Amino acid sequence: MNDSTALVTGANKGIGKEIARLLAAAGLRVHLGSRDPERGRAAAAEIGGDVTVLPIDVTDDTSIARAAREIDELDILVNNAGISTDEVPVTETGRDDFRRTYETNLFGVVAVTNAFLPALRRSRRPRIVNISSGTGSLDLSTGANRWFSTTGTDAAYRSSKTALNALTVFYSHELAEEGFRVNSLAPGLRGTDLNERATRDGKDPAEAAETAVQLAMLADDGPTGLFHSWDGSLVPW
Repeated sequence: MNDSTALVTGANKGIGKEIARLLAAAGLRVHLGSRDPERGRAAAAEIGGDVTVLPIDVTDDTSIARAAREIDELDILVNNAGISTDEVPVTETGRDDFRRTYETNLFGVVAVTNAFLPALRRSRRPRIVNISSGTGSLDLSTGANRWFSTTGTDAAYRSSKTALNALTVFYSHELAEEGFRVNSLAPGLRGTDLNERATRDGKDPAEAAETAVQLAMLADDGPTGLFHSWDGSLVPW
Protein backbone atom coordinates (compact mmCIF):
# COMPACT_ATOMS: atom_id res chain seq x y z
CA MET A 1 0.00 0.00 0.00
CA ASN A 2 2.97 2.36 -0.35
CA ASP A 3 1.25 4.03 -3.31
CA SER A 4 -1.72 4.91 -1.10
CA THR A 5 -3.02 8.21 0.25
CA ALA A 6 -3.79 8.78 3.93
CA LEU A 7 -5.41 11.47 6.05
CA VAL A 8 -4.58 11.74 9.73
CA THR A 9 -6.59 14.24 11.78
CA GLY A 10 -4.98 16.09 14.67
CA ALA A 11 -1.59 15.26 13.21
CA ASN A 12 0.46 18.33 14.02
CA LYS A 13 1.51 16.78 17.36
CA GLY A 14 1.42 13.71 19.56
CA ILE A 15 0.32 10.31 18.31
CA GLY A 16 -1.14 11.76 15.12
CA LYS A 17 2.16 13.30 14.16
CA GLU A 18 3.97 10.01 14.71
CA ILE A 19 1.38 8.16 12.62
CA ALA A 20 1.88 10.68 9.81
CA ARG A 21 5.64 10.28 10.13
CA LEU A 22 5.51 6.49 9.83
CA LEU A 23 3.06 6.56 6.91
CA ALA A 24 5.28 9.04 5.07
CA ALA A 25 8.34 6.92 5.80
CA ALA A 26 6.52 3.96 4.23
CA GLY A 27 6.16 5.99 1.04
CA LEU A 28 2.52 7.01 1.34
CA ARG A 29 1.11 10.39 0.38
CA VAL A 30 -0.02 11.88 3.67
CA HIS A 31 -2.52 14.64 4.30
CA LEU A 32 -1.60 16.04 7.70
CA GLY A 33 -4.83 17.28 9.24
CA SER A 34 -4.35 20.25 11.54
CA ARG A 35 -6.73 22.80 12.99
CA ASP A 36 -3.85 25.30 13.07
CA PRO A 37 -2.29 25.52 9.57
CA GLU A 38 0.93 27.06 10.85
CA ARG A 39 1.54 24.26 13.33
CA GLY A 40 0.61 21.81 10.63
CA ARG A 41 3.22 23.26 8.27
CA ALA A 42 5.87 23.06 10.97
CA ALA A 43 5.05 19.40 11.61
CA ALA A 44 5.03 18.59 7.88
CA ALA A 45 8.42 20.24 7.42
CA GLU A 46 9.83 18.21 10.30
CA ILE A 47 8.44 14.93 8.96
CA GLY A 48 9.47 15.43 5.36
CA GLY A 49 8.44 13.10 2.55
CA ASP A 50 5.19 13.44 0.61
CA VAL A 51 3.26 15.27 3.34
CA THR A 52 0.84 18.12 2.74
CA VAL A 53 -1.05 20.11 5.34
CA LEU A 54 -4.83 19.89 5.26
CA PRO A 55 -6.42 22.57 7.46
CA ILE A 56 -9.38 20.93 9.19
CA ASP A 57 -11.28 21.57 12.40
CA VAL A 58 -13.26 18.42 13.16
CA THR A 59 -15.82 20.43 15.15
CA ASP A 60 -16.61 22.76 12.24
CA ASP A 61 -18.81 21.49 9.40
CA THR A 62 -17.64 24.22 7.03
CA SER A 63 -14.00 23.35 7.67
CA ILE A 64 -14.69 19.64 7.14
CA ALA A 65 -16.56 20.24 3.88
CA ARG A 66 -13.77 22.49 2.59
CA ALA A 67 -11.17 19.86 3.44
CA ALA A 68 -13.18 17.08 1.79
CA ARG A 69 -13.32 19.05 -1.45
CA GLU A 70 -9.52 19.01 -1.53
CA ILE A 71 -9.26 15.22 -1.69
CA ASP A 72 -10.73 13.18 -4.55
CA GLU A 73 -9.28 9.81 -3.60
CA LEU A 74 -8.35 8.47 -0.18
CA ASP A 75 -7.23 5.03 0.98
CA ILE A 76 -6.72 5.54 4.70
CA LEU A 77 -8.50 7.71 7.26
CA VAL A 78 -7.09 7.89 10.77
CA ASN A 79 -9.49 9.66 13.13
CA ASN A 80 -6.92 10.76 15.68
CA ALA A 81 -8.05 14.24 16.78
CA GLY A 82 -9.22 14.15 20.38
CA ILE A 83 -9.40 16.18 23.56
CA SER A 84 -9.57 15.51 27.27
CA THR A 85 -9.97 17.59 30.38
CA ASP A 86 -8.11 16.83 33.57
CA GLU A 87 -9.49 14.08 35.78
CA VAL A 88 -12.83 15.27 37.14
CA PRO A 89 -15.46 12.97 38.73
CA VAL A 90 -18.71 12.60 36.85
CA THR A 91 -20.49 14.22 39.80
CA GLU A 92 -18.54 17.41 39.13
CA THR A 93 -18.70 17.38 35.33
CA GLY A 94 -21.12 19.78 33.70
CA ARG A 95 -23.14 19.40 30.53
CA ASP A 96 -20.87 21.80 28.66
CA ASP A 97 -17.81 19.67 29.50
CA PHE A 98 -19.49 16.62 28.03
CA ARG A 99 -20.69 18.54 25.00
CA ARG A 100 -17.25 20.00 24.26
CA THR A 101 -15.53 16.61 24.58
CA TYR A 102 -18.11 14.77 22.47
CA GLU A 103 -17.96 17.43 19.75
CA THR A 104 -14.36 16.45 19.02
CA ASN A 105 -14.10 12.84 20.11
CA LEU A 106 -17.39 11.52 18.74
CA PHE A 107 -19.39 13.93 16.60
CA GLY A 108 -16.21 15.03 14.83
CA VAL A 109 -15.44 11.43 13.89
CA VAL A 110 -18.92 10.98 12.42
CA ALA A 111 -18.70 14.23 10.46
CA VAL A 112 -15.20 13.60 9.11
CA THR A 113 -15.81 9.95 8.25
CA ASN A 114 -19.04 10.67 6.39
CA ALA A 115 -17.52 13.63 4.55
CA PHE A 116 -14.61 11.55 3.27
CA LEU A 117 -16.59 8.40 2.46
CA PRO A 118 -16.94 9.34 -1.23
CA ALA A 119 -13.14 9.58 -1.53
CA LEU A 120 -12.62 6.37 0.46
CA ARG A 121 -15.12 4.52 -1.73
CA ARG A 122 -12.88 5.21 -4.73
CA SER A 123 -10.10 3.21 -3.06
CA ARG A 124 -9.52 -0.47 -3.76
CA ARG A 125 -8.50 -0.96 -0.12
CA PRO A 126 -10.27 1.55 2.15
CA ARG A 127 -9.16 1.59 5.77
CA ILE A 128 -10.42 3.55 8.79
CA VAL A 129 -8.63 3.62 12.15
CA ASN A 130 -10.26 5.31 15.14
CA ILE A 131 -7.90 6.27 17.94
CA SER A 132 -9.78 5.32 21.08
CA SER A 133 -8.67 4.57 24.65
CA GLY A 134 -8.42 1.47 26.79
CA THR A 135 -10.18 3.45 29.50
CA GLY A 136 -13.25 3.42 27.25
CA SER A 137 -13.57 -0.35 27.68
CA LEU A 138 -16.61 -1.13 29.83
CA ASP A 139 -15.26 -4.61 30.51
CA LEU A 140 -11.96 -3.27 31.85
CA SER A 141 -13.80 -0.69 33.96
CA THR A 142 -16.16 -3.09 35.75
CA GLY A 143 -16.01 -6.26 37.80
CA ALA A 144 -13.68 -7.45 40.51
CA ASN A 145 -10.64 -7.56 38.21
CA ARG A 146 -11.14 -4.21 36.53
CA TRP A 147 -8.04 -2.46 35.24
CA PHE A 148 -9.33 1.09 35.46
CA SER A 149 -11.01 2.88 38.32
CA THR A 150 -14.20 4.76 37.51
CA THR A 151 -13.91 7.21 40.39
CA GLY A 152 -12.19 10.57 40.10
CA THR A 153 -11.65 10.16 36.36
CA ASP A 154 -12.47 12.11 33.21
CA ALA A 155 -15.96 10.73 32.64
CA ALA A 156 -16.56 12.87 29.56
CA TYR A 157 -13.43 11.63 27.80
CA ARG A 158 -13.83 7.99 28.75
CA SER A 159 -17.50 7.76 27.82
CA SER A 160 -16.80 9.50 24.50
CA LYS A 161 -14.30 6.75 23.70
CA THR A 162 -16.82 4.07 24.70
CA ALA A 163 -19.23 5.63 22.23
CA LEU A 164 -16.46 5.82 19.61
CA ASN A 165 -15.93 2.08 19.96
CA ALA A 166 -19.62 1.55 19.25
CA LEU A 167 -19.27 3.70 16.13
CA THR A 168 -16.38 1.53 15.01
CA VAL A 169 -18.65 -1.51 15.14
CA PHE A 170 -21.47 0.26 13.28
CA TYR A 171 -19.21 1.52 10.48
CA SER A 172 -17.47 -1.84 10.15
CA HIS A 173 -20.81 -3.60 9.63
CA GLU A 174 -22.24 -0.96 7.31
CA LEU A 175 -19.17 -0.86 5.07
CA ALA A 176 -18.08 -4.50 5.18
CA GLU A 177 -19.44 -5.44 1.76
CA GLU A 178 -17.48 -2.55 0.21
CA GLY A 179 -14.16 -3.94 1.41
CA PHE A 180 -13.60 -1.47 4.25
CA ARG A 181 -11.57 -2.43 7.29
CA VAL A 182 -12.62 -0.32 10.30
CA ASN A 183 -10.93 -0.74 13.68
CA SER A 184 -10.36 1.01 17.00
CA LEU A 185 -6.98 1.36 18.69
CA ALA A 186 -6.19 1.74 22.38
CA PRO A 187 -2.81 3.51 22.25
CA GLY A 188 -2.04 3.38 25.95
CA LEU A 189 -1.00 6.37 28.03
CA ARG A 190 1.31 8.44 25.84
CA GLY A 191 3.49 11.46 26.44
CA THR A 192 1.25 14.08 24.84
CA ASP A 193 -0.51 17.23 25.98
CA LEU A 194 -3.89 15.44 26.09
CA ASN A 195 -4.10 16.04 29.83
CA GLU A 196 -1.88 16.49 32.86
CA ARG A 197 -1.42 12.77 33.50
CA ALA A 198 -0.45 12.04 29.90
CA THR A 199 2.11 14.83 29.97
CA ARG A 200 3.54 13.61 33.26
CA ASP A 201 3.43 9.81 32.93
CA GLY A 202 2.92 9.01 29.25
CA LYS A 203 5.29 6.87 27.20
CA ASP A 204 6.60 7.33 23.67
CA PRO A 205 3.76 8.13 21.21
CA ALA A 206 5.70 6.46 18.39
CA GLU A 207 5.16 3.07 20.02
CA ALA A 208 1.39 3.37 19.62
CA ALA A 209 1.73 4.89 16.15
CA GLU A 210 3.34 1.70 14.88
CA THR A 211 0.21 -0.31 15.63
CA ALA A 212 -2.03 2.38 14.15
CA VAL A 213 -0.08 2.14 10.90
CA GLN A 214 -0.39 -1.64 10.88
CA LEU A 215 -4.17 -1.28 11.13
CA ALA A 216 -4.12 1.39 8.43
CA MET A 217 -2.31 -0.96 6.05
CA LEU A 218 -4.20 -4.18 6.74
CA ALA A 219 -4.43 -6.83 4.06
CA ASP A 220 -7.79 -7.45 2.42
CA ASP A 221 -8.47 -10.37 4.76
CA GLY A 222 -7.46 -8.38 7.84
CA PRO A 223 -9.72 -7.93 10.86
CA THR A 224 -12.50 -5.37 11.00
CA GLY A 225 -14.78 -4.11 13.75
CA LEU A 226 -12.34 -4.92 16.54
CA PHE A 227 -10.70 -3.04 19.43
CA HIS A 228 -6.92 -3.44 19.31
CA SER A 229 -4.29 -2.60 21.90
CA TRP A 230 -1.03 -0.93 20.98
CA ASP A 231 0.75 -4.19 21.88
CA GLY A 232 -1.15 -6.20 19.28
CA SER A 233 -3.62 -7.88 21.61
CA LEU A 234 -7.40 -7.36 21.50
CA VAL A 235 -9.15 -5.17 24.05
CA PRO A 236 -12.60 -6.25 25.33
CA TRP A 237 -15.40 -3.81 24.62
